[in-house]
Amino acid sequence: MTDRLGAPVPARLRAAFRAVPRHLFLPPTLWLRDGSGGYEPCEREREPDRWWRAAYRDASLVTQFTELSDGDLVPSSSASMPSVVARMLMALDDQRGLRVLEIGTGTGFNAALLSYLFGAENVTSIDVDPVLVRRAEQGLKASGQRPEVRCADGAAGWRPTAPYDAIISTCAVRTVPLPWLEQVAAGGRIVTPWDTAWCNYGTLVATKQADGTAEGALAPYGSFMLMRAQQTHVELRRDVLRDGQHPERSTTRLSPWSVAGDDLDAQIYMGLHVPGAWHSWDTEVEGAHTRLWLADDQATSWASVDYDGRQTSTFAVAQYGVRKLWDEVARAYGQYVAADRPDIDRLRLRVWAEGRGTRHEVRLSAGRGEPAAP
Repeated sequence: MTDRLGAPVPARLRAAFRAVPRHLFLPPTLWLRDGSGGYEPCEREREPDRWWRAAYRDASLVTQFTELSDGDLVPSSSASMPSVVARMLMALDDQRGLRVLEIGTGTGFNAALLSYLFGAENVTSIDVDPVLVRRAEQGLKASGQRPEVRCADGAAGWRPTAPYDAIISTCAVRTVPLPWLEQVAAGGRIVTPWDTAWCNYGTLVATKQADGTAEGALAPYGSFMLMRAQQTHVELRRDVLRDGQHPERSTTRLSPWSVAGDDLDAQIYMGLHVPGAWHSWDTEVEGAHTRLWLADDQATSWASVDYDGRQTSTFAVAQYGVRKLWDEVARAYGQYVAADRPDIDRLRLRVWAEGRGTRHEVRLSAGRGEPAAP
């Protein structure tokens, strides 16, 4: 963890990790990366050495899969990477007695750490999955930490013990649920992994203002499963592409790798400025060497950008639907370049209540010699 953080773990937090053994919160079967994009089981009974190495490695561990309606299995719970857990805990005010609500009990490990740091009587943890809640309660009992644990939808928060000095989430969100904004006290913090349809990365650390809004920066860490209440399962060929569609065709000089390649800061910027748009790469498509597909999560629009395997200065574009998605992406990328390609930690979000939900806007914190910009 010290290597990942680039600095020693703070003493109080180090004491918490030593007092709360991670293995108490792990199931007998862990699912580890297999090196080819999938997972393979690691059973404690059959491979004890491997299981114990995984338990105390600074890596996330999948602990549960859920079957979708189409039969696919997707990870639905995991033990987060300990160094990321540490970063999120470090984002909270370091004082005992804070009233904390945790969204997403999961294995229970983070709830135990919170209880050690702030006192179990000040910690409430909720999870929508009753199976996970029961397992977490067993681990918490074994660890000697006994916060209040409830089975409830995290999107609704937990009003009976509100207000809270901090709300910390172990699942990502695309919008801050209104109950979180209502249930955190003025001056309190919301710490939550952030997600967009384009890119799943970053953690929002926002402070509740006296006027009821919240504002804070995105931190460069965290890639978490999206909150179940905000998940959509739109598939390109099943839900978006249809016979009889006649897309508009054009060309672009913007490389698709510029917006969906290795530049993670660009991807984050695209996700925040082209809401609801997602992408996927296709190398087995007729008529192109490589294709970047774009679609929106309402299944109303799609676009494609083709690389023919030779020409690297011009790419073929097709767009269909109520949104011209590639045009939106190209405009957002132009803004990104004009803003001097901001790193994620220059991105700030301001969140406010609107109707039955919340909205947010993106701002840029000032760079060297620059004023803050909306």
